[in-house]
Amino acid sequence: MVTNITSFGRSGLSDWLMQRFSAVILALYTVFIVAFLLFNPNLDYYAWSGLFSQTWMRIFSLLAFVAIAAHAWIGLWTVTTDYLKSTRLRVGAQAVIILGIFVYLVWGIQILWGA
Repeated sequence: MVTNITSFGRSGLSDWLMQRFSAVILALYTVFIVAFLLFNPNLDYYAWSGLFSQTWMRIFSLLAFVAIAAHAWIGLWTVTTDYLKSTRLRVGAQAVIILGIFVYLVWGIQILWGA
């Protein structure tokens, strides 16, 4: 039996709730970006840069980055624990996934808040 030592939450219920909460955040972010693109047909660099220079948009984007990281981790943790029966292979795959998610978050924060 696989324990939830490497799981994101304390239980299956908290993982399930986090998965749903992160999905809602990602859906809202996607709807906002698509609406912005549709309502700004002559979008140029200055309008796009102006949007992302606002603090509320940076925070919203950061929230979306964190949500996609949590969503990806829970989903991939579930897949690896269900289908990778070898402990070494599973832990190795999860370590690579954690590293990838960490790099994604650091890179996203650097893009959003960097100079």
